[in-house]
Formats: sequence, structure tokens, C-alpha cells
Amino acid sequence: MSPTTRKTEILAGVSSFLATMYIIVVNPAILSQTGMPFSAVLTATVLLSFFCSVMMGLYAKNPIVVAPGMGMNAFFTFTAVKGMGISYQVALGAVFWAGVLFMILSIFNVRTHIVKAIPKPLRFAISAGIGLFISLIGFENAKFIVSNPATLIGIANLKDPIVLTFLFGLFLTSILIIRKVQGGIIIGIVLTTLLAIPIGRYWGDASAINFGQRALVNYQGIFAKPDFSLIGQLDLMGSLKFSLIPVVFAFVFTDLFDSLSTFVGLAEAAYLYDENGEPRNVNQSLLTDAVATLLAGILGTSPGTAYIESAVGIEQGGRRGLTAITAGILFLPFMFLSPLLSIIPAIATAPALVIVGVFMIKPITKINWSKLDYAIPAFLAMILIPFSYSITQGIIWGFLSWTILKVGTGKYKEVSTTLWIIDLFAVGALFWGH
Repeated sequence: MSPTTRKTEILAGVSSFLATMYIIVVNPAILSQTGMPFSAVLTATVLLSFFCSVMMGLYAKNPIVVAPGMGMNAFFTFTAVKGMGISYQVALGAVFWAGVLFMILSIFNVRTHIVKAIPKPLRFAISAGIGLFISLIGFENAKFIVSNPATLIGIANLKDPIVLTFLFGLFLTSILIIRKVQGGIIIGIVLTTLLAIPIGRYWGDASAINFGQRALVNYQGIFAKPDFSLIGQLDLMGSLKFSLIPVVFAFVFTDLFDSLSTFVGLAEAAYLYDENGEPRNVNQSLLTDAVATLLAGILGTSPGTAYIESAVGIEQGGRRGLTAITAGILFLPFMFLSPLLSIIPAIATAPALVIVGVFMIKPITKINWSKLDYAIPAFLAMILIPFSYSITQGIIWGFLSWTILKVGTGKYKEVSTTLWIIDLFAVGALFWGH
């Protein structure tokens, strides 16, 4: 691992925070549809992100931000609460018990064995797939790639001021990075934000993507009082009903594969390995992830997990725990300063997400594409992550196809016992995760 300076780590932490801070507003926007107070979910989101990112830095010594997971909040809201008709208090209880199961799996190093059982071609493919996924999120946030009834997806109108501003920010940020300007990603985000100020004021209209507001960049004040009303509101006993076991296990399966694939992918992209060639401090990192899920139920939010957007800070040069600590500390003021987040629009962080995909796709050169029993599972894992808009689906089909092809070609001895167990979890995730 290449040496880094404290300044580099801090700048990387700022970059990771800027790439992940959207969760402070987006998570409450989703979970509040269950009846949970928006302000209380925001407070819970900030507290969880602060505590667990700092824990990741201090305990696991990895530059990975931890926050409530996208996808998990949607499952919490639309499947558990609205779909099954349970209260959000009971759903929070289910999150807590899922965290307990994670803790047990982590303490006994079960999750560490799972990581070690993932074949290396799949590790490389997962990293590349996450890179493609991050880039897709960036393009979507910038409204550069949009839905198209005729072709499923397509490119937006290039005359749109929002798209033009994004493209300018993308190439500007790329030039800064190529020229190795220190803090290039942060500079790119700030300059793109400044370039977005005229949108809705002097040209263009952002109403369609900015909650009815014409202007894309809006000042909405500075201070907001924190709301601690959701802390301790989980229903521990109500969530232990037999009918809710599938909900608990769905949280377990989805969070398990999301965290494992994200951690493995980031480790591969940043060469975060120990002397044995395994992801660095893997057990400590996964234990931190388990604490994030358990603590989420107590604080009043959906499960926490490692964030793929941490790749932004890693590309900025973050390699050690100080990156995660810096990002975690930056969350805390927004418990009081949440309105400031509205100043930075999604198109300002979109260029950084797109560029990160370039760096995360590099490991595919390590895959032996001439060996089809390696290439096909690796390709499925890589391509299904962005195509299904789910890290979980990509890694599940990567695992299952690896096993099926090895067995079908008489190479079943290459499938470890742990991988067979992973496959069982994968099949369970396919049925219980929907």
C-alpha cells in the first residue's frame, strides 16, 4: 500500500463525505413515507453515519464510509412497512435483530471465511461492476442518461443546461485529476456547483428534477434543530413474531451481500490487502458493518452498510482510517446544519462518480477471459450490478453461475464448502429479498 500524508487523507475524507452526504436528505425522504418524522430520521442518519464511519477508521483502519444503505431503506419502507403492513417500530426491531445475527456471524469470523471463499475472478468482476454502477448513478444524477420507452434508456437532450453543466464539470474535473491537482475532485464539485447557480435563474428550468423549484442551487438557511424522537422506538418483542422471520432474514441476506461485495470491491480497487493477499482488516470492517445495522434499529433508521461512494475518497488518495474518520466527523454538524446540503446539487457530485468508475474497472484486466468458466461468472457479476441496479443481484448471480459451471464441467472440487453455503444464502436472498 502506497504511503499517504495526513493532508491527503483529510482531503480524501472530505471527498468521500461530499459523495455520500446525499444520504442525509435522501434517507429521511424515503423512510418518512412510513410515518417516521423526517427530522428524526435525518438525526438518526447523521448519528449512525458519524459513529460507524469513525469506528471504521479507528477500529478497522480502512478508508470506507458507513451510512444507511440505499436499497435497504427502500426495502424497509415499501416491502416491510407498506407491503407487509407492519409498523415502523416493528420494522426497526427487525433491523436490530438482523444486526444481532450479523454480530454473531462476525464475532465467530463466519463473514471473514465468506470473504476468503469468494473466487478472485469474482472479486475483480465485483470491483469493476461497482465501478460501472457508480458511473451509472453519476450519469443518472446528472440526468445525462434517462429512461426511454423505445430503447429502455437513452441520452438526454444535450441542449439542456443541466446536462451541459454536468459535461463541463465532468471534463473540468477530469483535467484536474489528469494534471494531478491536489484536491481535484473537491475543486471540481465546488466549481460545478458555482456553474449550476444560473440554472433556473438565467437559463433553463430545474423544476422537473428539483421538487418543483426552478433554480437548481437554492439557499435554504443554515440551522435546523435536531430531533431525537426516534431513538429507542424499536419494538423488540413485536419483531420476534414467526410471521416476521422472513423480514429479518431479508435484511440479513441483502445487507450481507451488499456489505461483502462493496468491501471486496473497494479493497480490490484500492489494493487494501494484508500480507496474505486478503482484504485488509476484513473481520474488523465487517464487525463495524454489523454494529451499523444493530445501531440503526436503536437510533431509528434502516440498516447501515459500507458505501460504494467511498471510492471517491479512495481515488483522491485515501488509504487509511483517517479518511473514514474525517468523513464521519463531517456528518455531525449537519445534525444542526442540514439546510446547507441543499446548496450542492446532484450534478456537482455526478462527475466524481463517473470518473471513479474509470478507476474501479481496472481489475478486469486480471481476469483470464480465455477461461470461460472464469469469464462467464465474472461477466455476469460485473454486468448485472449496473443492469439490475443492484450490487446484491450481481454478486448472487456471479456466485451461482460459478458453482453451476464448475459442477457442470466436472470441476466441482473447485467449489469450497463455504461457497456452497454462500450459494444457499444467495438462493434465499433471491426469494426472500423480493
